Amino acid sequence: MLKRPRARNAALLAALLMIVAGSGQAQSPATPGKAATDRPAVLKGVEKHGFEVMGEFEAPGGLRGFAGLVGGQQPAAAYVTADGTHVLVGSLFNEKGEDVGEAALDRLVAKPMSDKIWAKLDASSWVRDGRADAPTVVYTFSDANCPYCHHFWQAARPWVDSGKVQLRHVMVGVIREDSPAKAAAILGAPNPSAVFLENEHNFSKGGIKPAATISAALANKLDVNQRLMLELGFQGTPGILFRDPQGVVQRVSGMPQGEDMEKVMGPR
Repeated sequence: MLKRPRARNAALLAALLMIVAGSGQAQSPATPGKAATDRPAVLKGVEKHGFEVMGEFEAPGGLRGFAGLVGGQQPAAAYVTADGTHVLVGSLFNEKGEDVGEAALDRLVAKPMSDKIWAKLDASSWVRDGRADAPTVVYTFSDANCPYCHHFWQAARPWVDSGKVQLRHVMVGVIREDSPAKAAAILGAPNPSAVFLENEHNFSKGGIKPAATISAALANKLDVNQRLMLELGFQGTPGILFRDPQGVVQRVSGMPQGEDMEKVMGPR
């Protein structure tokens, strides 16, 4: 899944879990909302390691807390010492075992990052499966030849047919040689949703016929979709993205198992 702040990417954070010495002047603790120009110079050290500052939050013990992204993907907190000369990237816990930066990461990083991801998905080339006014939208990177995509489509019928969920299939062509041509046949059809459903209903018989040719415009759409799939961390299909109750984008790689289906689709 697209992890919440409490479960950050350990490999990325490992490169940043260090104390970085700086040469800036000593600074007093800051209040939230200070301008970017007031940020301690020592933050430039971790920015070189891929930490992008998104905002500042209150931190205990005279520290300054900064919410950010590691590698453009994972929310993480950075804590600058009171003298402004050192910074630690990672989790800071209080006596109750609570991560003091978690709420700030949700507010300053996770939600804005989720909105950005959702906007990219909205702008991709997808095929609607379900009612246009369904209250829940779930995106899935799909290949017309992918058996696990087909299993997900089948498992989703109770939610889709009841009008509770709209699936948006972001078409890619990665499974077989004719996958791009089948995706092009779907995206290039006058009614893409109807052709997509035809492929699913006839999946056991080989699905739809691939397009004889792929126009430059359709090839570009497929290329953009595939790059987005890789950018969001999926190596194969299905790659499923949905919003949790807090509006934060979560993800499932592959066919959801057990209770994960209701986490993705909501209650039946």
